Amino acid sequence: MKLPFELVQPLVFFDLETTGLDVKNDRIVELALIKVTPQGDVLERVRRYNPGLPIPPEATAVHGITDADVADEHPFCRTSRSLNDELLAGCDLCGFNIRRFDLHMLIAEFKRCDIRFTLDGRRVLDMQNIFHREEPRDLSAAARFYLGREHEEAHSALGDIRTSAAVLGAQLERYPHLPQDLDALHAYCDEFSPFRTELDRWFGTAEEGHVFRRGKYKGEPLAQVAAKSADYLRWMLGVDDMDEDVLSLVQEAVAARAPPELPLSDPTNGSESA
Repeated sequence: MKLPFELVQPLVFFDLETTGLDVKNDRIVELALIKVTPQGDVLERVRRYNPGLPIPPEATAVHGITDADVADEHPFCRTSRSLNDELLAGCDLCGFNIRRFDLHMLIAEFKRCDIRFTLDGRRVLDMQNIFHREEPRDLSAAARFYLGREHEEAHSALGDIRTSAAVLGAQLERYPHLPQDLDALHAYCDEFSPFRTELDRWFGTAEEGHVFRRGKYKGEPLAQVAAKSADYLRWMLGVDDMDEDVLSLVQEAVAARAPPELPLSDPTNGSESA
């Protein structure tokens, strides 16, 4: 690998595949790296890990790694010390979107293994940063790309929507494979970037009803949590900025598990002194 600049210390390109995007609760299932030394040597490594929790279907759909694929692999902590000391120590880091995600996940995983992984003394290059700075993805850039003109009315509401409408027309002409009806276009956009309400962020649906998507009981049915840990739901009900739809659903779950009220005692029932 030929680089246009000299290296003072090794440069490691790396990428992670994970069970999800929650740094606190998700885990690494695969790490790949290419290490380039100042002498020009190149070392490639790929390793999979058993995350210790089920890999969600939506994550498998992205990277193709299943629970069976990692069932016999070591957990991350088993080899984390050698990864840090032998491959990453004293290296600069490089990757795509690593500043927003991969580095945070890697640091969190090392922390769970009682290893302090810091960026002190490292340079961090992110190709996504370069891409987005050099090729802006705003409406003005879309006008130049699809319409061949400048967006003269940028940041005026009416001007923005006029240009947006023109861009959509140009996109439909440029990409004949795009759906030509609103339902299908909606599905096309939603597949790439699903719009999730706060309720959607907290809960998914399954045969057993609403299932936690986040938090301490991620992956567990709401009804089951209400039965075994009502205190957690009461904590949710006490959070000041919790979404109203989330509160309503949690309140229903708590109410459904509340013990029935005892019937009022019958004053005529039982012995009375004569």
